[in-house]
This record gives sequence, C-alpha cells and structure tokens, in this order.
Amino acid sequence: MSSSATRTVPVLEARELGKLYRLFRSPFARVREALTLGAVRGHDPHWALRDVDLEVPRGAAVGICGANGAGKSTLLKILSGTTSPSEGRYRTSGRVASLLELGTGFHQDFTGRENVLLHGMLAGHSRREVVAATGEIFEFAELGEAIDAPVRTYSTGMGMRLGFAAAMGFDPEVLILDEVFAVGDMYFQKKCVDRLLRFKESGRTILFCSHSLYDLRQLCERALWLESGRVRCAGDSTLVTNRYAAWQQEQIGAGTSGAAGEQREDWPRIEAIELFTAGGVRAEGIRTGEDLELHVSWKNPDPEEHSIQLGVTFVRQDRTLCAAAGTHLDGLALEGGEGTTILHLPSFSLLSGRFEVRVYLFDGDGLFRYQESALDRELVIEAGTVEVGLVRIEHRWEVAA
Repeated sequence: MSSSATRTVPVLEARELGKLYRLFRSPFARVREALTLGAVRGHDPHWALRDVDLEVPRGAAVGICGANGAGKSTLLKILSGTTSPSEGRYRTSGRVASLLELGTGFHQDFTGRENVLLHGMLAGHSRREVVAATGEIFEFAELGEAIDAPVRTYSTGMGMRLGFAAAMGFDPEVLILDEVFAVGDMYFQKKCVDRLLRFKESGRTILFCSHSLYDLRQLCERALWLESGRVRCAGDSTLVTNRYAAWQQEQIGAGTSGAAGEQREDWPRIEAIELFTAGGVRAEGIRTGEDLELHVSWKNPDPEEHSIQLGVTFVRQDRTLCAAAGTHLDGLALEGGEGTTILHLPSFSLLSGRFEVRVYLFDGDGLFRYQESALDRELVIEAGTVEVGLVRIEHRWEVAA
C-alpha cells in the first residue's frame, strides 16, 4: 500500500488561511465608500490572519498561544464556522462543538432549558436525541431550579456552566475552546478539566486557546504560536510555550506588552536562573539523593508598588507535575529592589527521568504571575538503584519476631 494511502487524514486542516477586516475611519467614511462603489476608499485593511497552515490529527490536543490581537480567536471562529476566511481554505470532519465566548448563541430571554434544546437542534440533532441528552447536561451544569429561569438572569459563572455542559453534552468529536476557564469557581473549573481529560483519553480532538502556558502544556501535546496573524512557531507544546514565554519576557524587558504597547518598566522580573549541586557545580545530570541549590536572581524596580513571591516546579517529560515549592507557602517575604533567592534541596528524592525546572514570579498573594521562565536545560536524574516510582521514600524494614 502506498504511503499516501496510509496517511492519516487530519480532523482539522487549514491551508494559507487569511482573514481581512476593513477598519473604517468613521461612519461617514463607510457611507462614502458605499455610495461611490469603492471608488473613494474610506477604510484601512487589517489582516487578522495571514498564511496560516494547520493540521490537527484525530485524537490530538493542540494549543494556541499568542498576545492579545495575535489572531487566536479569529482562527478559532473560522474553524468553528462562525466566520468565513478571506483567503485560503479549511476543512473539518466530525461533529464540532465550540466555546468561543461564554454565553455565545444563547437567547437571553429563553430559559437555560430552552436554550439547551435550541442549541442541540441547531447543531443538527433530532429532538429525541436532544431530550435524551438534557438530563446529563443539566446534572453537569448544577444550576438547579435556575435552569428554568431566563439566561439574562444568570451570572457569568452560571453562563459558563451551561455553555460548557451544552457543548460537551452532545458527544462532539472535535472541541474548540477559547479561554473558557477564565471565570467560574475553582470547583467547577476542576470539574471541567476532569471532563476534558476524559474527553481527550477517549480519542477525541481538542483545539485549545489560552493565555495560561501551564494549562497549554498540561493539556496539549502540540502548540501553535501566533504573532500579528502569522504562525511564529509550531511544534511540541513545551518547546513552543518556552519560546513564547521568552519572547514575552523580551517585550516586558523592552517596556512593552507586545500587543497594546503598555509601558511596564516597573514590573518585577527574573534576571537569571541557575541550578547547582551543593558543591557549587553547575547541575545537569545528577543522581537521586544529591543536594541541589536553585539560584533565582530577580529585580523589583518598584517594591512599594509590587510585592513579589517565587514559585518553582519540577515537571517530568510526560508533563506530570512532580514537585513544587513557593516562598509564599513557606512564609518567606522577598523585600528590596533586587536579590538572589536560593532554594536548598537536600537529598533530592526524585527518581530517574528528565525534568523541566520552571520558575514563577508571583505577586505578593501568590496569585497573579508577573513572569514564568524555565531553566535553559532539562535536569536529568539517574536513580542509580532499581527503585521504581516517582520519588525515593525514606524507609526501613523490620521483621517482627
């Protein structure tokens, strides 16, 4: 059989995709252009997307990252069918469900129950199929009696519950998500994440856009970085998000946010990260049980305005979070305009593997992330024994008489 015959057909595919918007200088300019049949142009062309190629195999999870205005949402809107491209082509196969904006597609005067019924039938399901699915949808959304209240009376979090439950409830083969976990209580966020992981494990396809690089790495194997409507980088999610995070830091260091050009010279930042053995030797490959020291140098140009905390994670190649520490968790205050904070790790207990060492610069509450940055290399650990598992545990055996 030829290689072309065995080639897996992507479930989502785009070729040279582009989207052009016309930005009119004023309402009068729009009218004048229409009356002159375009002879007098009153708009400026803006390419939100240009020359985007994308292939998503069945069963894959692909993340999309980029600054505000990079074209992420435009790409997802095209692939979900809510807007059309100006150039190029795209193809999707299977049932596609999307959550692009919370509450999109809901009629504000209809009840939650009525909106779910309407949503299902507009997606091509029969009324019998929709009615059969509503029980599980309502149970997942946990809205109680509010399911029979008009959607306009819902809070943002309630709208998120209903939107996610409706999208997942009709058994889609492809799920397109655009930053849908930015709101909602932690309990329901965890519930949604668990549902997404089960969805992924069942061999379904996910296209996920988020500003949280941690979420992208955890959920997705591959990622796409968009900048000014074009693909800047594509490939392994860890590689792509690391490059994007480095670019973000360059923009902050240059005093811009990369999208709106907001001045941020006064933001705290990580200056350097280095990992040493206890003897002061640069650590690359170590054995389980060795002592380690992680040195993080930082600057805080305006300590009165910005209080800071540091967090550190060790993530295995399979994206399992294996260990973490945070200054805010241990009651340590980082004061002053600059400094080097050392994390001492005596008898480091992780067993064999390759680990990404990532440092987070938080605000004083340990919630908002000013920056995240990774060590410039993976930490390779050899156990040197036949022990199995994730960590070496302190233990001893005793044979009772």
